[in-house]
Amino acid sequence: MPEELTRRLARFIVASGFENLPEPVRHEARRTLLNWVGCAIGGSQHETMTKAIAALAPFFGPGQATLLGRGERTDILHAALLNGISSHVLDFDDTHIETAIHLAAPVAPAILALAEHRPANGRELINALVVGIETELRIGMAVTPAHYKAGWHITGTVGVFGSAAAAGRLLGLNEQQMCWALGLAAAQPVGLQEMFGSMTKSFHPGRAAQNGMTAALLAGAGYTASERALEAKRGWLNVLSSACNHAAFADAGWEILNNSYKPFACGLVVHPVIDGCLRLRNRNGLAAEMIDRIEVAVHPRVLDVTAIADPKTGLEGKFSVNHAAAVAIVEGAAGERQFSDEIVRAPAIVALRRRVFATIDPSLGKAQARVTILLKTGERLAVFVEHAIGSVENPMSDAMLEDKFRGLSEAILSSGTTRRIIDLCWGADRLADAGEIARSAGRS
Repeated sequence: MPEELTRRLARFIVASGFENLPEPVRHEARRTLLNWVGCAIGGSQHETMTKAIAALAPFFGPGQATLLGRGERTDILHAALLNGISSHVLDFDDTHIETAIHLAAPVAPAILALAEHRPANGRELINALVVGIETELRIGMAVTPAHYKAGWHITGTVGVFGSAAAAGRLLGLNEQQMCWALGLAAAQPVGLQEMFGSMTKSFHPGRAAQNGMTAALLAGAGYTASERALEAKRGWLNVLSSACNHAAFADAGWEILNNSYKPFACGLVVHPVIDGCLRLRNRNGLAAEMIDRIEVAVHPRVLDVTAIADPKTGLEGKFSVNHAAAVAIVEGAAGERQFSDEIVRAPAIVALRRRVFATIDPSLGKAQARVTILLKTGERLAVFVEHAIGSVENPMSDAMLEDKFRGLSEAILSSGTTRRIIDLCWGADRLADAGEIARSAGRS
């Protein structure tokens, strides 16, 4: 294991600055922020949030930060946790396809809460967001795919480093303090794939955001940790992964440019299946009663994480390739509503779901699928999805992201407030007070 990986990463974080970010990176950061805020508002009324707030509200500290889409204010540590949960509970947030990390969910909640409590301008916020994402991706790419295959939920386990880096950058930590912050983050891995389909999946990025902020705050006060937390024999890389690609730490590119945004409210791995089903449905005027069976060939990861054949809840439906295919045909959509308890249990959906058959094809990429629909007439319809809508190769446009934001926000906040938040996100780096974004997203 190369020496001083932790210190070199700390040096990169501390040296980062908005002035060093190319304009395409700044723009992608604005897209990332917009998408994350919309997802956090959209998930704010979910029963997962209702239960979490009911359990934790008696222990809230002073009202330092906003819970997006809600009226409550709380201390920054609880705000990071709860905004992280709300942003991920719909499984509608951004995803880095190579690593499967949801990039913003562990990072944005921490820095937005901090920006309300300790004034920061928009340039500082955008830089912190980028450096946090680049930090978690360097570590995530180094342990992909071994870490994920072992059963860890990488968004939580690696996201804590992104949160610590971003929060530490906003707090102005020096190199030594940043080393300690990374060490404290390394001691707090959270996230098991066993929790997929339950409320606890969204707890992972929320806790990562909270833990990373805690690490930065402690380190800033001189709280020490190992300075070799990543590379040591008993450090994070060796303990949590059976293999490590050290070259990922030397990569000088901007991996945030490979972020992708979801048009469908479920795991990214089934988006090609949804895309393919929608294409065949719309092209051929299909209805469920016309279909004998649906066959989908997918990348091996799809059945690793979305093999719940008969989901009982909306959260389980997000991890069912069978449901994804069925709902695309019956509903002609795969948004938040299509992964609700009501739709998952709808008789027409259940009946078609039982006629969906998924097989693994190792030759397919993670963002690819083959969908074949056999009609009761004997006709066979087929499509190969090479790049699903929302992928890096076939991205959602800025206008599509705005439409998605409005769809998530306008059921909770007014159209005027929604428009204001959209404008604040697009102009984030021009703000004198970045906390204005969060305050504008609160519900009076």
